[in-house]
This record gives sequence, structure tokens and C-alpha cells, in this order.
Amino acid sequence: MTIDTSVCHAVHAPTAAPLLRRRGPCSRRTGLALLLLSLLSLLFGAASAADGPLRDGHPETYVVQPGDTLWEIAEQYLHEPWRWREVWQANPGVGNPNRIYPGDVLVVDYSSGNARIRRAERASGGMRTVKLSPRVRVSDLDREIPAIPLNAVAPFLSRPVITDATEIDAAPYVVGFPEEQLIGGIGNTVFVRSILSASDDRWEVLRPGPAYRDPDTNELLGFEAASVATARLERLGDPATLVITRSYMEVGIGDRVRPARDEEPIRSFFPVPAPASLRGKIMAVLNGVTQIGQYDVVALNRGARDGVAVGHVFDIYSGGELRRDPVRTRRTDWNWRNESPADTSFWFGDWELDGWVENKPDPNAPLPLHRRASRGWDQYIVPDSRSGTLMVFRVFPKVSFALVMFANRPMFVGEIVAPPRTP
Repeated sequence: MTIDTSVCHAVHAPTAAPLLRRRGPCSRRTGLALLLLSLLSLLFGAASAADGPLRDGHPETYVVQPGDTLWEIAEQYLHEPWRWREVWQANPGVGNPNRIYPGDVLVVDYSSGNARIRRAERASGGMRTVKLSPRVRVSDLDREIPAIPLNAVAPFLSRPVITDATEIDAAPYVVGFPEEQLIGGIGNTVFVRSILSASDDRWEVLRPGPAYRDPDTNELLGFEAASVATARLERLGDPATLVITRSYMEVGIGDRVRPARDEEPIRSFFPVPAPASLRGKIMAVLNGVTQIGQYDVVALNRGARDGVAVGHVFDIYSGGELRRDPVRTRRTDWNWRNESPADTSFWFGDWELDGWVENKPDPNAPLPLHRRASRGWDQYIVPDSRSGTLMVFRVFPKVSFALVMFANRPMFVGEIVAPPRTP
């Protein structure tokens, strides 16, 4: 049996290296090896295309449960959960095809050559099958799965707010209460300075909080203002009279008042990587802790003016600070075998005379020293390392609020946020 060389060229010419594409007789062993190599290449190539960005060991099917979030589901399939939309295959002909509900069955579909995740078709014409049991409420089954845990961000979706200095200074403020009260609650009347005109009788009471300053430029970015209460305007004047209709905390003298704003909280989030050039820092953590972990809410020193939008995903990086180089500080001739705690340099390092003191020393000094001594401070920059991931859920002009979705170590105020690095 012989193998025609034209067959060998036809098999391996598109994929083989130039060295293998030389002309000449092709042996049986060489032809079979090339044929096997080509088949293996095609097989592994197809498998690689089918796997795509999916995580090893991902489930082939998954039943969506009440309480799930899209981020948690995506973590089972992807290393980068915000890339969910790259692998999600929306079912055509289904209302709200991009939304997922409890009871939906997710399957991995390889029919297109690349792994895609879609909802399994239902035999009942696309309607959900809900098993009704006595005294069991099933209304939650019609609620779509949120992208992130809403209970973690709910207190921050409408309050607190970020205001600028001008708005705080110019706002009317609570000046007193009837019968010289110090605080007020629901149903109490409050006196507010300088409300001389109004287009609506609905007002909200805010309490100025800490100032947010850019850690790099020291620019005043705004003030955090806690929402204290809502009130109804009873009479214009200076002072005007308002009645508290809803209270989150006791209203006090000095609280600011402004017309109520109908801001519909955003509850649907579509995670996307932040723009490649966008960088920022964590300025504060809103629940008052010092260490930052998963599901903590933080404030960033970037807002709408910088291009930040709801849904932007950032990675959190620690590092970048300067640290003393203990080896170079003690000079290159440091003998670690001979040095002991009894040596002064062990504790204080090497000092060198580098100049003269310009002014006369303190007359009370024990010795009239005029030379200036300094210590070598060779330094290095700590390499940055990823400590977590966050997603922006509320944006103001110069500040934004974000939820920490993932943390592999404790984080702190001042750490850098940057767009996720592509693998």
C-alpha cells in the first residue's frame, strides 16, 4: 500500500509548518502521523472554541432559586462574572428575554461552536410551571433575579445623597420647634428659616455629614447628607412652618431642608467593565467600619463628570506605597553575621553627616552641635495586587457609590480602583 504525496499535501498544507510542506515522496508512517495530527488539531480546536471563557467544572444545567443574584449565578460559570452578557443567549420570542426568574433552568448550549448559556425551553408554551401548596405565597416567583443583592444597597439607593457646598449653605434650615423642643418626630411642627415661595408642599430634611475630598488633589467633591425626614409645608415665611410626615431619625436644629425630589431608585443593573482609562480611589466606607469586605458600600472619588456610570465594574488594588529598603539602608557592606542587637546600627541604621545646621542650636542643648546628620532612606514601591472587585450602583456628579462584590483580603480607604484586566 502506498500513499500519494498529493494526499499528504492536501491534509497538512493548511496547518503544518513550512518545514513539513516540502515536496517529495511521503512515507506511509509520515502520512498517517500527519493525518492523526490534523485530526487532533481539529478536535482540540473545536473543544477550545466550545469552552470559551467558561470556568472549569461549571454546571451544565442550573435551576434558578429565589434569592439568587445574577452575579452569583455568573460566578458559577465565569471567572469574570461581569462578562455574563458575552455568553448569555437571550431566548427569542419570550417576554423580557434577558431577564432570569426563579424556576428557570439554565443550560449550556454548544450548538454554535462556542459555549452559550440560555434558558431551557418549556413544554407549556413558555409559561412557568408553579406548584401551588396551601398557605405558601408564590408571588416572588414573578420577580426577576437581580444582578446584585439589593438588600445590601437598598439603604443607599435613595439616601444618603451627595450635595455641594453651595447647596448646603444656601438651603433653608430648621431653627426651632414649638414650646422650645430640641428634637422632633412624626406629627411635630418645625420652624424653618426663609421659605418665601414654593411650587410644592413636599419637602425633605437632610443632615449635613462628612465632606468628601479628592485624596490626590484635595478638591472638595461634596458633602454626604443623611436623609432625616420628609415634611409638609404648612405656611410660608421666615420662619416657615412645616409638619413632619415621615421620620428616619429625630429632626434637630440645624438640619437642612429642600424640596422633595422624585428620584426613582435604579434596581436593574447591567455590569460592564469601566472604561480602560478610568482610575480612582476609595474615599470612604459608608457603614462606618475600618476594614472593607464583601458587600460593603464604598464611596469613590469619581463620578458622572469623569465618565462613571451605573453598572461599571472596577477591580480594587492594594500596593503602590513607598517602603524602606532595609538592605540598602544599611549599605551594601552590611554584615548580617556579625551585627547584633548590641550594635547601635542594628536599631538606628547608618547615619551620615550631610551638611551644617543654618541656625545656632538651642542654648539648652547639652552639646553645641552644628553639623547635620541624616539617615539613608533607600525605598521601593510595593507592587500592586488585586484585592477585590466592586460595582457602581449610584452616581453623583463628582462621587459614586459602589458595592464590593468580591474580596480576597481586607481592604482599606485609599486603595486604588481600576478597570478589570483582561485575561
